[in-house]
Amino acid sequence: MSARSHRGIWWARLAIPVFAAAGAALIVLALQPPARATVPEPTAPVTGNATYFDGLGAPYGGCGLPQAELETQNFVALNVFDTPGSGTFYPRPLSSADADKMGIWNNGHNCGRWVRVKIGDYCTGVNDGALGQAFCRSGAWTTDAYNDGTLDMIVADSCGDSNAWCRDDKYHLDLSKDSLNKFVKNGAPMPDLYPSHWNNRHVSWQFIAAPAYSGDIKIGFLSGAQRYWPAMAVSQLPNGIHGVEYLAGGTWTAAPMNGDMGQSYVIGATTSGGTDFRIRVRDSADALLFGGREYSFSLPAACSSQCSQAYTQATYTTTSTTASPTPSKSTSVSPSASASPSRSTSASPSRSASSSPAPTGGCTAAVTTTGSWSGGGQADVRVTNTGTAPTTGWTVRFTMPAGVTIASAWNATITQSGQTVTAVNASYNGTIGANASTSWGLVFSGPNFGVTGVSCSAR
Repeated sequence: MSARSHRGIWWARLAIPVFAAAGAALIVLALQPPARATVPEPTAPVTGNATYFDGLGAPYGGCGLPQAELETQNFVALNVFDTPGSGTFYPRPLSSADADKMGIWNNGHNCGRWVRVKIGDYCTGVNDGALGQAFCRSGAWTTDAYNDGTLDMIVADSCGDSNAWCRDDKYHLDLSKDSLNKFVKNGAPMPDLYPSHWNNRHVSWQFIAAPAYSGDIKIGFLSGAQRYWPAMAVSQLPNGIHGVEYLAGGTWTAAPMNGDMGQSYVIGATTSGGTDFRIRVRDSADALLFGGREYSFSLPAACSSQCSQAYTQATYTTTSTTASPTPSKSTSVSPSASASPSRSTSASPSRSASSSPAPTGGCTAAVTTTGSWSGGGQADVRVTNTGTAPTTGWTVRFTMPAGVTIASAWNATITQSGQTVTAVNASYNGTIGANASTSWGLVFSGPNFGVTGVSCSAR
């Protein structure tokens, strides 16, 4: 019997700015931080149903990496939702309000971890994943010669489908199809497990440290990455990843995860608007990787405008240190809402026309939509000093259509009251020389971003 033929990943495959950053200026307006799973993490082997899928989506799997960049082609997907009997979909990443519906995918926090999978009993009946129906109907779970075959695999994807496997069985594993005949028992391969002896068997599994780990992590930029949206991915991890911190202005700042793609984060540069970066990584135990090792790298030359490839590897140098600057938290704003996920296949934003209001208070502001996708988009705002002396600060205001909210912003401090947005300069870009300009940007959620009543005042 065939397993699932469709993947449950929709937006996590897209290299679109779910959050945005600009050098030291990252200001994440995270209204509702992604929740952590309520499903207990297995510390001993657990048993669940197993299905298979053909491979990761293009260009990315749910963890934010192309399939070719995985450490192994033996990979699994974990359940996004834990909603027994219900195939209802909820916005991803799941908010704290929906934490009780969260599966062991854990909003991407189990990405990049290894699991040791052992083959269990064969189903002699019907195991079709129908909601509200028992697994292995009109039959029984039966031990056979394939029991106890094992294989080490990596978490690379998410299972969000509306079937009983992905919803009713919290310990279900979705295995890459090409791995099914690579299990080994007592040192001997089992090349004929699939298809004749499969039937969505039981498996037992548990998280393990990366087997025979050596070397160091790998860092790469995603399609569309640029100095103002440096989206990157971390792989080749010894024990998964729970966070990335970047150094900006002498302070370590927690980078926002790129949606729920658990190995992808949007970092900031060491100086505002720059292309040099310094990061450190936290593993699945929330401990700093390798005692706080720091990784310094630059935006690759191939990404001088923006990265055109799905993955562009960065070359880094490392620094080990016992004394590090103090971490800081992302700035929050209220009210607003998280950007909506997209099913679009568009990978990078394109430019559109801008609005340029008349000078007000010694400055003008021009709003340009730089990208859009289903449920949201991105815009830049250029502030120009029209006076004869440098400014010491500036404020931009405009009104958005009903239903549109700011999801994140950079290079400005944002507040939203109803549909009116007020942006005040950051501490480092309030001074603008005569006839010079600076810019800030935002990610919005909702349709039809167009703005009205744009005004700018300078101090």
